[in-house]
Amino acid sequence: MVSICLEYVFHRANKIYVYCSYEEGLISNDFFYNINGEIVERHKLNDALINAQNKDDFSYDTSVVRQKAVVKIINEDIKEMIKLCKEYNREIPTEIKMVYNVKANKLAADYKYELVHTIDSNETASSVARRWFEQVEREHI
Repeated sequence: MVSICLEYVFHRANKIYVYCSYEEGLISNDFFYNINGEIVERHKLNDALINAQNKDDFSYDTSVVRQKAVVKIINEDIKEMIKLCKEYNREIPTEIKMVYNVKANKLAADYKYELVHTIDSNETASSVARRWFEQVEREHI
């Protein structure tokens, strides 16, 4: 998951944040970044370059096609994780929040095993992922 997210930004990020959800048979994911000290969504990567006054004329390819490809690969990875958990009789996480520090080559992950969003009819995996993004953004200021 981290590898495809790193590839998506051409290895040009400080941190990668990956959100994975699996509840009631529903698989979902999201990902965002810390680039040049800014917390940015995957479709707004170039905003971090504009604000940093990018000198090397580099720009990220944030096309919908590339975003969908990353989401698909992460979903496949989640399916593989579910398969492995079942095969080895392990509890399947309902939520995973990963933070990969690119420069330090360190991965931190927080796992939950209880239902997170399906217990509230007003919640979705996307809304939970969005709140995490906003939390990281606030904490970074």
